[in-house]
Amino acid sequence: MKTNKIEISNTIKAPVEKVWESWVKPAHITQWNFAADDWCCPKAENDLRVGGKYSARMEAKDGSFGFDFEAIYDEVLPMEKISCTMIDGRQAITTFENEGNVTKVTTQFDPEDQNPIEMQKGGWQAILDNFKKYVENLDG
Repeated sequence: MKTNKIEISNTIKAPVEKVWESWVKPAHITQWNFAADDWCCPKAENDLRVGGKYSARMEAKDGSFGFDFEAIYDEVLPMEKISCTMIDGRQAITTFENEGNVTKVTTQFDPEDQNPIEMQKGGWQAILDNFKKYVENLDG
């Protein structure tokens, strides 16, 4: 059964170069890749090339729960688009629209069948909102 993709987006007050670097560099990923303040991303690895692997560890700060998120890159167009396939076969596509000093980031992803669509959308949107806050507060 093919389900429609879920779409989230945000407009970040930063040039696309800064947004891209913050999205792909592990040192940045660990600073924003979680949906709530009681979670963290203690580890991220990123081999940003077609066939390369992305992995990130997400954990509750109290140690009560955690999981690994992994994907393989299908397409990488620097500062424009990243497409990947998650370990469970679902796909995600993130685009970066350069609008001068602002960048629109949009992700479309296949939902999983364990949680309600709205919960999945809300979780991914919360991570993207955290990303926006992080990038807009970076110096330089």
